[in-house]
Amino acid sequence: MTDHVDGVRRIAVLRANAMGDFLLALPGIEAIKDAYPGATLTLLARDWHAGFLAGRPGPVDEVIALPPVTGVSTAEDGHRAPDGLLARLRDLRFDLAVQIHGGGRYSNPFVLGLGARLTAGLRAPDAPPLDRWVHYAFHQHETVRHLEVAALVGGRPGRIEPRLAVTARDRAELGEVPEGAVAIHPGAADPRRRWPPERFAAVADRLDRPVVITGSDAERDLVARVAGAMRRPAVTVAGELSPGGLAALYERCELLVANDTGPRHLAAAVGTATVGIYWCGNLINAGPLSRHRHRPVVSWTPACPVCGENGLGPYPGRCPHDVPWVTDVPVDAVAEEAEDLLR
Repeated sequence: MTDHVDGVRRIAVLRANAMGDFLLALPGIEAIKDAYPGATLTLLARDWHAGFLAGRPGPVDEVIALPPVTGVSTAEDGHRAPDGLLARLRDLRFDLAVQIHGGGRYSNPFVLGLGARLTAGLRAPDAPPLDRWVHYAFHQHETVRHLEVAALVGGRPGRIEPRLAVTARDRAELGEVPEGAVAIHPGAADPRRRWPPERFAAVADRLDRPVVITGSDAERDLVARVAGAMRRPAVTVAGELSPGGLAALYERCELLVANDTGPRHLAAAVGTATVGIYWCGNLINAGPLSRHRHRPVVSWTPACPVCGENGLGPYPGRCPHDVPWVTDVPVDAVAEEAEDLLR
């Protein structure tokens, strides 16, 4: 492999964001690790990664949780890298540093500051170049994007959809899960991706299965709205499980119906069938790559329902209206896909 780098013993990979982002990058991280099986792969990430990946089989050997750094480990403005952070990371003497964390305006200078023998990753027009880079275009599937980066350093794709091991520690968090259960996840960090809770309730009632409604601690009210709109009782689990415990719960379910969000990726990664409600632009970047067990139902809303801000440009902006963009997705379409998967 002509792109292979000789003498690599330590690899740093920057991917410091949320659950879905990590899972979409996992095939690319696996490809890098497979190219250098004897090297230590360090994920530069966030606190939740450290807890989630501790003791979990996979390509990541260790996690270094970064403090908030604007454009690197947080989207918030005003967070500079603390004094001494890059010097401490340079002391680890990385041979290879890989940036799979966006276009690189902020992340490429950070990766260059690691002092690795060779850097590789993504580059938008406003970012400084790395030693090896591929062009960052907004509309590209994230998994394919990261596999392109892995190829820069000799990585060859294995799986193109992520798989995640569920551990005994994960399963120890669970109580009873009804046989044949269907999970419903009505939340999403971006309010524009949220299908109305009453529609989730209508789908859950139609499936005639035991239902578990999941959500974060901040989504308790949303989970309660779905449960309250259902004609049958449901189990609610909001903010009660770690990410690993949630993976174990989804592993026990036959199906998850969810918005485009990290838990949908998590359920798919542990082998559970999913129906996802997707806005068309998000489908390009984060939709499932196969259809045998995963069915996206797509909203074709082109613009903000309030102000008409176009969402379909090459680098779409964001208006201040956090209203759902997916309300044109009908209950029948979601229920029919769910019923087909359960058959």
